[in-house]
Amino acid sequence: MLKIGITGGIATGKSTVCRIFETMNIPVFHADDESKKILFTDEKVIDELRKTFSDEIFSNGIPDRKKIASIVFNNPEKLQQLNSILHPATFKSFNQWCVEKRNTSYVLMEAALIYEAGAEKFLDKVIVVTAPEKIRISRSMHRDHISEKEVLARMKNQWAQEVIAEKANFIIVNDEEELLIPQVITIHERLLRLSGVKSSGH
Repeated sequence: MLKIGITGGIATGKSTVCRIFETMNIPVFHADDESKKILFTDEKVIDELRKTFSDEIFSNGIPDRKKIASIVFNNPEKLQQLNSILHPATFKSFNQWCVEKRNTSYVLMEAALIYEAGAEKFLDKVIVVTAPEKIRISRSMHRDHISEKEVLARMKNQWAQEVIAEKANFIIVNDEEELLIPQVITIHERLLRLSGVKSSGH
């Protein structure tokens, strides 16, 4: 079974692409959702957070995502500390999930920060979803009800799209002109071949 990463900047359309893969029965592990769950349920993670950030990030004994965000957002060192706690726990969870899916030809791990986290070392291939910056800003503003300035600030916390696209094994262009489904099917068939599964019947 191949482990394939899927990533891309804010509002490139990763979730839409993942839904297309899911319609073809490819399991998708949503790493960012999983790490949110881990933040509230993993005792070891909660303990490490308390040691690293003290009690100020807790509300009623529970990690408070807004408080954490306000601390790490403009502080790369604190963000690095947070990631060094959350990423290994998320990977452990992904590996356990992969065991359940071991009869699948390949699985996808959707994550916003694959290259930033060095996660590509644990994956067989990485798909990067790209979209023009103008479209991404407009999608983000509409989806998250935030200003252009806020979108640009969030984008600053991720590597530039050109940088991650250069590292990608596969690129999907989501510019509202090129059709997504044919691009996904092409990659799907290549991954089936790589995993040793014939694509007929899929």
